[in-house]
Amino acid sequence: MTVIVRDIRPEVRADAEGFCAARRLALPYLLATPESVLHDLAHSRPDAHHRLLVAELDGEIVGTAKAGIALDSPEPGHGYLNVHVRPDRTRHGAGSLLVRTAEEHLATRGATQVFAWVLDGPDHRAFAERLGYHPSRSSHFLRLDLSTGTLPPLPPLPPGVALRTGADYADDPRPLFTLDAEATSDEPGDLAAELTDYPAWLAETWRHPLLNHALTSVVLVDGEPAAFSAAYTDGHGRYGSAMTGTARAHRGRGLAKLAKTDSLHRARAAGCAEAITSNDSGNGPMIAINQWFGYQICATEVRHARTLG
Repeated sequence: MTVIVRDIRPEVRADAEGFCAARRLALPYLLATPESVLHDLAHSRPDAHHRLLVAELDGEIVGTAKAGIALDSPEPGHGYLNVHVRPDRTRHGAGSLLVRTAEEHLATRGATQVFAWVLDGPDHRAFAERLGYHPSRSSHFLRLDLSTGTLPPLPPLPPGVALRTGADYADDPRPLFTLDAEATSDEPGDLAAELTDYPAWLAETWRHPLLNHALTSVVLVDGEPAAFSAAYTDGHGRYGSAMTGTARAHRGRGLAKLAKTDSLHRARAAGCAEAITSNDSGNGPMIAINQWFGYQICATEVRHARTLG
């Protein structure tokens, strides 16, 4: 059996479908559609050198890789590389070949350190360590059954507090960009991020095919956005929390919980049956909020890093 690695072909829809199918089998807690995969490829900034690779085993897509330069990192030379191989097609060399191909791409684009998420299992971690990657912090995937679970009721709104949706900002989403940038900069993690490019945010985030504006909830305090919970949906009954955050001046008031409560109620009313989210293991407050809703940890990933050159 022969394994080859190549770039995804945007003009061939079967490539995007195969990319999604292989990754879903390897890690079912990541939402993706062929449209979202092609959007990521078409709208990434040129300097990110974003690349999507597939590994074929005798003509069948069995593995994927997503690699590029982390432009939102305040430190230069940081790259990302995430590899997924179907669990029924491992041990044929697909993962190693994907990693080598992606690393060569990143090295030629100026990356000196590469960060990768690895499932927290002995085989996955051993694979990463054999290739020179060293573990650091972890992150949990959490799942909530919206079809049978009971959601906490939406509480009465305090004076001066109102609820809106992302759709209410269709004409001018800049206030949500400002709020997202502040919340993102304070997220715990090995790879810091600073959102400073509004046009890039519009293309990559606001117009992303998975982002559901109607299910994205925004909390206003005295008419200004103070907290939000961004919602992803894949059109197949799955809802994902893309980001939940609060402006620094309004933290500690339960506004993030309010935003997510509203978003989850909207999601269930819209027919979503499964809710998925992920949290850095050091983000205790958000994990506590999600467990209050009834989310349960279903998988853990460990961030690994390797220095190139």
